[in-house]
This record gives sequence, structure tokens and C-alpha cells, in this order.
Amino acid sequence: MRTDDDLWARVERWIGRDPDPETVAEARLLLDVGDVDALRERFDSRLAFGTAGLRGPLGSGPNRMNRLVVRQTAAGLADHLLATVPDAAQRGVVIGFDARHNSDVFASDTARVFAARGIRALLFPHVVPTPVLAFATTHLGAAAGVQVTASHNPPADNGYKVYWGDGPQIVPPIDGEIAACIDSVANSAQEVSLSELRDGAINTVGSSVAAAYLAGVAGLDPRTSDVHARHALRVVYTAMHGVGGETLVKVLTDAGFDDLHVVEEQFAPDPDFPTVAFPNPEEPGALDLAFAKATLIGAHIILANDPDADRLAVAVPDPDTPNGWRQLRGDEVGWLLADHLLRTSEGTPNRRLVCTTIVSSSLLGAMARAHDVDYVETLTGFKWLARAALARPDHRHVLSYEEALGYCVGSLVPDKDGISAALAIADLAASSAANSETLLDRLHTIEQQFGRYNTEQWSLRFDGSDAAEQMIGLMQRLRAAIPTTVANVAVRSCVDLIESDPPADVVVLHLADEGRITVRPSGTEPKCKVYFETVSRPGHVSASIAMLRVAMAEVLGVDP
Repeated sequence: MRTDDDLWARVERWIGRDPDPETVAEARLLLDVGDVDALRERFDSRLAFGTAGLRGPLGSGPNRMNRLVVRQTAAGLADHLLATVPDAAQRGVVIGFDARHNSDVFASDTARVFAARGIRALLFPHVVPTPVLAFATTHLGAAAGVQVTASHNPPADNGYKVYWGDGPQIVPPIDGEIAACIDSVANSAQEVSLSELRDGAINTVGSSVAAAYLAGVAGLDPRTSDVHARHALRVVYTAMHGVGGETLVKVLTDAGFDDLHVVEEQFAPDPDFPTVAFPNPEEPGALDLAFAKATLIGAHIILANDPDADRLAVAVPDPDTPNGWRQLRGDEVGWLLADHLLRTSEGTPNRRLVCTTIVSSSLLGAMARAHDVDYVETLTGFKWLARAALARPDHRHVLSYEEALGYCVGSLVPDKDGISAALAIADLAASSAANSETLLDRLHTIEQQFGRYNTEQWSLRFDGSDAAEQMIGLMQRLRAAIPTTVANVAVRSCVDLIESDPPADVVVLHLADEGRITVRPSGTEPKCKVYFETVSRPGHVSASIAMLRVAMAEVLGVDP
């Protein structure tokens, strides 16, 4: 068992290596006041590097995002690249960053570490949306890409995403191999070497890359709406204090959607996210300013990106809701995009392909069968969706989506892209309006064809330093007592993906009435997520999601 003396010694060693005066002062203050709990929380463990890279609160110690952790991570990534990718030094690594606190510093430090290890660093000179960084990695032929971002996490967080040279974010076993290299660096007595920013191995990413991305997005435009329909569509957009605003506005206005109104209070990048509790368009209240502006000007649609612009939220007028606006669920946007793109795209000469994840609605599979296109269902996360498309080069990738507001149209970006998806949904809204239809009308048409697929996500948030242990405990309780019925509906089968290849901490209950319940811990936040799906059509009605939720609360031992 570690003693307080051991803890104090480790903190002092960290202070001696930490290059940031602010985090040094934080650790020194905790030592001075003798806050053992806070020190143990920061120094007894390390932020785990996985397929999502790193993500966590800013602060001092190995269990926080800070300059020393980032330098060690960059050095470990560099060592792994040099050991496994023969031409990594010449191909280089592309580095981008968002507007969160210290993102620019973390990106600069990353470039300096790569250059010191002999790897060419291609550094964006300004904030950049994550889809642009993902595009740049393959466009420039780099060995890897790094985006410093915490996406839609709270303001106190930051993160570090890693893309591999073939395009998507990393998957096992690469993440574990990189993590081992990071640990080796962190456990070494040798300091992480740094080059100067003026080093010849550090190059600035030029404006031609962003221009190529914009041209590529324009090429994905379905163009089913004419110039008049686009001009008539009144759009409200919020960047959620993130870095997607300028790019999104240029994409839409260049495409003819010039009746575009931004939420000014949320347009400029701001790392404090002053108008929202959580900068995530899924969170209650995040779109309130957009709702107010849309109501004031009589808008036809609201579009919202998360702070790094890889996700897209959509809201539409609905007189049956209290504020007159309804935010569409992620699955509903996925259905609309799939219906639109499959109806308007050609399937020759290559077979078309659509993909979704195990926690998203199964309706996409039914739509694929109706259009005679190939369908793939993957584990949760766009790293798997992108690789499913990559593994089928003889197919034309039409759409991948996940219910957490992630959409990838075409093959331009090997990841979710909230900017190109916004253009596609705006085209659908404009063409529908020209035919006297709304997006809700389109959803009704889909329902008439396939039945009503009801989906809902229930997030169980855990707080405290033992949040991870609480999530593990919940999954253990579920596995130890898989129910035979839920809300008086028989469980037809249970699939535990912990036994799959690759393994995933996911349990899926298939119900006898075609309903489905999926339970998994979040990979980026202290949450366990429960996903419900029910199917109703003439002559067939499933149990309600409300009933399933109450029953699952009892199964999991939590409040409904």
C-alpha cells in the first residue's frame, strides 16, 4: 500500500518535470495544505489512453490533461510510429486543435516532440474543426493525425484524438501498443526532448487543405433543391461556442443557403462556453438560444454543431411542442439522411453501402433491404463505422450514422462530419419545402412504409473519484442476473459482446415483441447508457419505452 510519504515523493518528482507554472502551482498548493484526497485523485492513477485517445479535466498530475501528460503522450505515439510505420518520419503527423483552454499549447508541444524525434510535424496555424483534421490526415498522406479537443465535454476538460494514416481513429491493438509506449516514456528518468517551433521539421498546414475540404464537401451536395428553394429556406445555426462556425457558414452560403442566421452569442469560439451548462446539443437547454432566435425570425430549420463540429443536431417547427420547436433524435436525422440519399443516389457501377452501430436504430437495415443496398452494423463508435466502409473499397459508401448525432456522408472524411451532414439535411429541407412538405412529413412517410421505430437513450451519470468502479459494478450486476422478462415481455435472446472479437462492454437484450435494450458504459464520459428501441406497425405493438425504462431501473438497481 502506498504511503503518504510515497505520494509526496511522486508529486515532488512530477513538479520537477512539469513545464507549466500553473499546474506546478496547483500541485504545490495541494501539498502545502495537505489535501491527500485531491493529490491521490490526481497522482495515484493516469489518464487511460484508448481508442478515443485521451480525455479528462485540465489540471496537475498524470490523471489530468496537462503539458507533461501531452508531451509524454506525443513521445509515446512518436515512438510507436517509428517502430511500426517505416516511412512515418517522412510522411509526418498532422496536428490540429480546437479553442479549449490550452489546446493551442498542447498542439504546439506535440509538434515540438514529433520534430525532436525526427518526425515531420504538420501543424495547423489556427483552430480547426475535427472533420477538417481528419480529412487532412489522408489528404496529405500523413502517417497519423492528432486533434487536440474534448469535443462536447464540459469546459474544464480537454482531450487528444489520434487518427491513423489509413484515415479513421485508432482501434485495438494499436491503442494498447501506443499506451505501452506512453507508459515507457512516463516511467523513464529521461526528459521528453523538444525542438524549437522554428525547427525545419515543423511545417504549417497551408490554406489549400481547407480549400480542398470545402471543395470536397461541395461535391457531396445532393443538389435535389434548386437555387430558389435554397434561397427560400430560412436557417438558424449555432456553433455552440466551438470552431465550426466559419466553415459551416461558408459551406451553406456557397451552396446557396443565404438566408442563414447565426446565434451570435454562441458563434465565436469560447473555451468557457458561457451560455450552456454542457456544450452538447443533446443536453437540455443547449439549444434554447437557437429556439428563441428561430421563433423570432420564423425560421424553417435549426442546425447546430457541437464544439469541434463533428456532430450535428437538427430541430424543426412543431406546433405540438411547448416552445413550437422539436429537436430531432439522432436516429431520426439518420433515417432522414438515409431515405434522402438512397432515393437520390445511383447504385452503379458499385454496390451502395450504409452502416450504423449496434446502439442505433435497426430501421436503417430495413431501409437498406428495401433499396437493395448493403448494410453493416458495427460496434459503437465511428472508428468502427469508418473501418467498415474502408474494408469495402468496391462499394460506394452512401451514409454511416450513429444515434449520438454522428453522420458521415460519402467518403470524403473517414469520421463523422457535422458540416457535410448539415449541407445534406439542408438540401432535403429545401427540396421538401418546395414540394410543400416538412421534415416531419418525411418522417411520417418513412413510418408509413416501415412502421414506427421508437428510440430513446437513458444516461446514468456517475460522480466522484470512483465513477469508473460504479459503472463496472452496474455492468457486473446486469451480467450476473440477466432478466428473463422486461415489463412482462419475454427476453428472446441476450448478446454479451464482451465475448465478441473484438470484445466490447455491451449487453443487448432482444425482446419477443421486436423491442431491443442495449446497455453499455460511455467511452468518454462517466455515464452508463441504456438504449431502447420498440417497433410498432399495423397488427403489431411493442411495449412502451416508459414501461421498459421502469423495468430496467429495477433490473439495474437504480432510480428510473
